[in-house]
Amino acid sequence: MRHDCRMIDLVARSIERLRAAGVRVDQGLSDQEVSRVQDRFNFVFGPEHREFIQSAVPVGGSWPDWRNGSDEDLRALLDWPVEGALFDVHNNGFWPVSWGDAPDGRDERERRARSHLDRVPRLVPLFSHRYLTSDPQFCSGPVFSVYQTDVVFYGDNILDYVAREFSVPPLQPSHRTHVPFWSDLALGAGNHDL
Repeated sequence: MRHDCRMIDLVARSIERLRAAGVRVDQGLSDQEVSRVQDRFNFVFGPEHREFIQSAVPVGGSWPDWRNGSDEDLRALLDWPVEGALFDVHNNGFWPVSWGDAPDGRDERERRARSHLDRVPRLVPLFSHRYLTSDPQFCSGPVFSVYQTDVVFYGDNILDYVAREFSVPPLQPSHRTHVPFWSDLALGAGNHDL
């Protein structure tokens, strides 16, 4: 796999800052370990995320345990963004205009919402409810804080995220990549704007 030098630099500096903030890191995942996780849960890490977890694996607290975590815990983290959006569909009137008219029945509304959410970029947990997209076209992508459809930018990229989350400043200004649907929510888009 060919890695972008800018991405490798962002990842290396991010890990450096995590260590400086006192976050414990273990040896990175091997290619085989990454493949096992991806096959087990049917997703692919984005290039930046993969480079990060293959360089070093932060452990403890709210870091996903990609090496030894239970299937149930990891599945819950992977499902969190979509399940949160579905919660708002059912309980808070979330139904973007771009999805057409909302069906009356709960089951049909969920089926149609899932169909739409299956087409947005997949988010993969980085830390707690902070997520990176798995789609390589959005590398280096923003880190989102996701709680139902309350989505905010928590970093323009992984280095900016580490600086914000762990109070260690980045060395340079960053640029934020736009990720359809998730960036729109983070920018405050409502049902009529999506």
